[in-house]
Amino acid sequence: MAMHYAIEVVPYGIYSNPSNIVTLAQAAEVAGWEGLFVWDHLGYVSGIASSDPFVVLAAVAATTSHLKLGVEITPLPRTRPHVLIQTLVSLDLLSGGRVIFGAGLGHVPEEFSLFGESADLKQRAAKLDEGLEVLDRFMTGNQVSYHGEYYTIDNATLIPLPVQRPRIPIWIGGRSHPALRRAARWDGWVMSGAGPGGMMKRTPEELIIKVSEIHRNRSDANPFDVAISGYSTPDQIEIPLRYEFAGATWWLESLSEERGSMDAMMARVMAGPPV
Repeated sequence: MAMHYAIEVVPYGIYSNPSNIVTLAQAAEVAGWEGLFVWDHLGYVSGIASSDPFVVLAAVAATTSHLKLGVEITPLPRTRPHVLIQTLVSLDLLSGGRVIFGAGLGHVPEEFSLFGESADLKQRAAKLDEGLEVLDRFMTGNQVSYHGEYYTIDNATLIPLPVQRPRIPIWIGGRSHPALRRAARWDGWVMSGAGPGGMMKRTPEELIIKVSEIHRNRSDANPFDVAISGYSTPDQIEIPLRYEFAGATWWLESLSEERGSMDAMMARVMAGPPV
C-alpha cells in the first residue's frame, strides 16, 4: 500500500480559532496533501486555548473537496456513543464520505476527573470497547439493542447512514499491548511520532515491532492503515520512507504553534508532501 500524506494540526493557541485551520486545510488541498487530522482534547483543562475538532472538520468539509478528514484521537470514554454517531454521520454526509474516526482511551486523566468522571484506565478501556461496538452496530443500519456494563440501547435505528460502507473507518490510538490488540479488530492504528523540539520520538524499528504485533492479532486480510505523525521538510523524502518501509501507510505532517508561526506552517503546507 503506497504512503499517503496528510497534515496534522494541533488545535491549540492560534489554532483554537477554527478559521486558521480551515486556511491551512484549503492550502493543503491545493498543495497535494491528501488529508487533515486534528487532535481531540479539552485543552482548556490545562489552561490551553483549544478548539472542538468536529466543528473544525465540519468547516473544512464545507470548504474542501477531497481531503480525508480525521480526528486523532477522540477519547471515546468521555463521550456518549449514541450521540457521537450522529455527529460522525453528519460529518461523513457533509464531506461526501471523507471521514476517518480515531478513538482511544484518552491520556489526560484531568479530562475525566475534573468533571466527576472516572479516570481509571480499566474502566476507560471497557467503555472504549463498548463504545466502539455501539458505533459499529449503529452503522449497520439494523435496529440496535445493546445492554453492556456502561451503555444500554433499546431498539434504536440510525437514520441516515454514513456515505462510507460498511462503516466510517475506525483507527485506534495507543502503544500498549491491549491497544494494539484492539487496533487489530478495526481499520487502522495511529502512533504519535512527533516529539518536542522538532525531533521524532518513535523510531522505524519500534514501528516494525508494533505493526507486527497488530498483524499477528488480525483475523482478516482487509486493508489496514498505519499512521504516524512526524516532521519533515519538502526535500526530506527519506524520513517518511523509513517509516513506510516499517509499515506506515499514512504520514501526518505535524503542525503546531510550538513548531512555528502561522506563516511558517503555511509555507510548509504550500511546499507540499515530501515526495
